[in-house]
Amino acid sequence: MATTLRQRPAALILTPNAEARIADLMAKAPEEAIGVKLSTPRRGCSGLAYSVDYVTEAKPFDEKIETPGGTLYVDGGSILYLVGSTMDWVEDDFAAGFVFQNPNAKGECGCGESFTV
Repeated sequence: MATTLRQRPAALILTPNAEARIADLMAKAPEEAIGVKLSTPRRGCSGLAYSVDYVTEAKPFDEKIETPGGTLYVDGGSILYLVGSTMDWVEDDFAAGFVFQNPNAKGECGCGESFTV
């Protein structure tokens, strides 16, 4: 009996706005950048924060998500905090930034800059 492997779903869901923003970032990226990377460094009043930066090399345990405009890497050490999350790009009259709907977050600080799991 042949076994078929089903494709593993992406650890993170990107909205069309987030994909468009990644494409915009990659259009302006430094020459050595291979994509953008999402990580959750320890900072803020709740413990973990979301950080998106250009990346020049992939690490062995990074999750790689191909988008129409470029590659998003998710830090291997952060992936457990982000599985099932949705990443969006939101702009209004006063601010613009990536916004995350994270089912793993147990709480957020009042300013929305950091979260706990």
